[in-house]
Amino acid sequence: MLRRIVSPRWLGALLLAALFAVAAYHLGFWQYHRHEAKVERNALLDEHYRATPVPVTDVLDGGVAPGELWTRVTVTGTYVEGPLFVRGRPNDGSVGLEVLWALRPDGGGTDVLVDRGWVPASERGASVLPDVPAAPTGPVTVVGWARTGEASRDKAPAPGQIANLSVRDAARALGTTLLPGYVLLESERLPDGSQPARPQALAPPDRSLGPHLAYAYQWWMSTVLGFVLVGFGVRREERLSDPAKYPPKPKKVRIWDEEDG
Repeated sequence: MLRRIVSPRWLGALLLAALFAVAAYHLGFWQYHRHEAKVERNALLDEHYRATPVPVTDVLDGGVAPGELWTRVTVTGTYVEGPLFVRGRPNDGSVGLEVLWALRPDGGGTDVLVDRGWVPASERGASVLPDVPAAPTGPVTVVGWARTGEASRDKAPAPGQIANLSVRDAARALGTTLLPGYVLLESERLPDGSQPARPQALAPPDRSLGPHLAYAYQWWMSTVLGFVLVGFGVRREERLSDPAKYPPKPKKVRIWDEEDG
């Protein structure tokens, strides 16, 4: 059997099995790293999502660092520009628009982009902007979560709309300067303690880990599959090449075959 394995045909098969094993090994780690990234995301959510809010400038000045994502922040100011709609945004299985406003902090400073929520798209077409609850006109205290902006699609937006939640595109469309990153609204409070009407809140962040860990184990277990198949192939060829050494098993006689005879 050893001489048969070292033949060019089976050496080629062993090479393919080795290449598959290496690929499966690395694919397993790729899935495992995706699992680890989701575990780290959930750890950030556990640490930040319900924490005591900190001033927004503590997080958004200079951009939201990866370790600061979903930090709970607060800012008091007045909405000065908006609404601005972000197209094609999913929420609870539906696709609509997210609604942005620029908030100017009390005492001055750079405006803050606030995502006040989600509204369904107009049934009259994508170019028709839906009606949304108006932002309060006076001072308001905002509590929300720090989020990093998305990459610009460099598309000319329709009036009152942008194609992606890009802070740069939003600043251009709103005609103001914005801190890097934005605040996803949790709640608003007016000076009298009441809460103004707002668009529908976005669904909480996804905390599922997905099937990545199971996929990683499947890939790692399959690293030996190619070698197993080569072994079966060589053994079968060996048996077929020497019927004297490996006689065929006697054929089973079925009851009805005996009766026919």
